[in-house]
Amino acid sequence: MSHQTVIVLDFGGQYNQLIARRVRECGVYCEVKPYTTPLAQLKAMEPIGLIFTGGPNSVYDEKAPHVDPAIFELGVPVLGICYGCQLMAHTLGGQVTAAQEDTAREYGKTETYYDTTCKLFKGLPEQGISWMSHGDYMAKVPEGFALTAHTDACPNVAIADEARGFYGVQYHPEVNHTQHGVDMIRNFLYEVCGAAGDWTMGDYKNTAIAAIREKVGDGKVLLALSGGVDSSVAAALLAEAVGKQLTCVFVDHGLMRLNEGDEVEAAFARWDINFVRVDAEARFLLKLAGESEPEHKRKIIGEEFIRVFEEEAKKIGRVDYLVQGTIYPDVIESGAGDAAVIKSHHNVGGLPDYVDFKEIIEPLRLLFKDEVRQLGRELGLPEYLVSRQPFPGPGLAIRIIGDITKEKADTLREADAIYREEIAAAGEDKNINQYFAVLTNTRSVGVMGDGRTYDYTLALRAVTTSDFMTADWARIPYDVLDRISTRIVNEVKGINRIVYDITSKPPATIEWE
Repeated sequence: MSHQTVIVLDFGGQYNQLIARRVRECGVYCEVKPYTTPLAQLKAMEPIGLIFTGGPNSVYDEKAPHVDPAIFELGVPVLGICYGCQLMAHTLGGQVTAAQEDTAREYGKTETYYDTTCKLFKGLPEQGISWMSHGDYMAKVPEGFALTAHTDACPNVAIADEARGFYGVQYHPEVNHTQHGVDMIRNFLYEVCGAAGDWTMGDYKNTAIAAIREKVGDGKVLLALSGGVDSSVAAALLAEAVGKQLTCVFVDHGLMRLNEGDEVEAAFARWDINFVRVDAEARFLLKLAGESEPEHKRKIIGEEFIRVFEEEAKKIGRVDYLVQGTIYPDVIESGAGDAAVIKSHHNVGGLPDYVDFKEIIEPLRLLFKDEVRQLGRELGLPEYLVSRQPFPGPGLAIRIIGDITKEKADTLREADAIYREEIAAAGEDKNINQYFAVLTNTRSVGVMGDGRTYDYTLALRAVTTSDFMTADWARIPYDVLDRISTRIVNEVKGINRIVYDITSKPPATIEWE
């Protein structure tokens, strides 16, 4: 697959993935690479532009990350963001120091003034809010650079050497808090780098299908289908490419949401593939009996999933290729070189030893989650599957606090379904990025009719977020919450109290366990 490429060089910034997503949203393909990537490797990728991310370091510290100065001699435009801006200034002969009280230490939303004759700000308002997060100050900008944006406190919020295509901004244009930030990134891509905008999911689908057919030939392909968005889209892509050569093993562990297993099976009825659904509910519940510690639950379910999948794979016989739904954030977060490991992903970094096969195929490895959803639509998957909210691999097991029983799982399934139904009926599903119910391990006294009850408390969780790294609790209207509470208490046996979680992330996480 040949596309124009922009490289996002990561210096440890918290928004590195967000920068890459913004570039792709503008129709330009990009990859995130650690700052330690050799110059020859970067050059071989033939990028049309480079973006340096922010980072937690100070460029003048001895151990701060730096780049080979020759990177500025590649003849490729560069956009430096926050630390990336200061690194550019420092490397090219400027001076960066710790900000003093009367100079440029800025954090949060800041009124900013732009020189709209600069290509970066072409066609944009001369004034707007930007999102600052820097404690260092460019005391001297390099020769050849002009000041192109300022605030009341800082004269050099943005710098530009337009002759060489070098731009630096002290703020973060990639975050929603910066007004017209994405337009600034788009200007860099199209006005400076000369991007053609050749990154579309329709094109990706066609080229991916062709590449898969060429690789697989007449071989047999095996895929473990969890029912989540990633594995489902990977399965649809392989089904489109190789049809009957694909076997999908759908392990139904009995901890999915209401009717979810049937929905997954129905979604793949249109393709002529080998679809194997394994009813393993009793087996998983037996393994989980009496276990209440969340990490132990995850481990038990993960290991048992592998055992079931292994048994089914052995029935199939020879397998040439194993498909995994690895997506690009998995690759980035699992770390490479000196990059920090945010979290390890089971489907990155090694070949599983429980199936005998020649090679792994990861057809979504270059895609972000929103791109995976777009690809699913291109492939004709139903919207209920493509737009499915994030659902943890262990399923309801980590939305049931304490030990797990079939009765608890059924109770939570029913309550969660009512919650989702009422949210959709009120049109709030368009405003909320993730919402679900949690069956707590707390029981309390209640009164229903003339009788005393001693039943479980159900917690409702709903958040709004653009990237799932941070999230705010959703302001669901009281009348909607009232309908949800009334219906659940009246229709679901075993619940007599409803609470709503109004904690943001941080300090909380989105899931409870």
